[in-house]
Amino acid sequence: MTLEIDGTLYPDVDPPMALDTLGDQVDFLARLCAADFGLLPEPEAMQELRQPAWRAAVDACRLLTSPTYHLLRRWQGLSPLPYLGQQPAYIRSDPNLAYV
Repeated sequence: MTLEIDGTLYPDVDPPMALDTLGDQVDFLARLCAADFGLLPEPEAMQELRQPAWRAAVDACRLLTSPTYHLLRRWQGLSPLPYLGQQPAYIRSDPNLAYV
């Protein structure tokens, strides 16, 4: 794998040296898609995440509140999932939502 791991995505633990397991890859994707630092990933990182080797990790991640995650799903040719970022969960069943 040629992906350079950005240590800023791991403020709570030491960043891994490699992402060899599915669990490591899913954790990396969740951290990347949830990051809100105002910085875009390096183009090389995005090219790597578009490779077929990442398809299982993208499918397993399921970070449905992230637009980045849904873009990765599209790039991997995976079926779309519901985007949960626009509506907070606590109002989703509110009957008055239709009038907002």
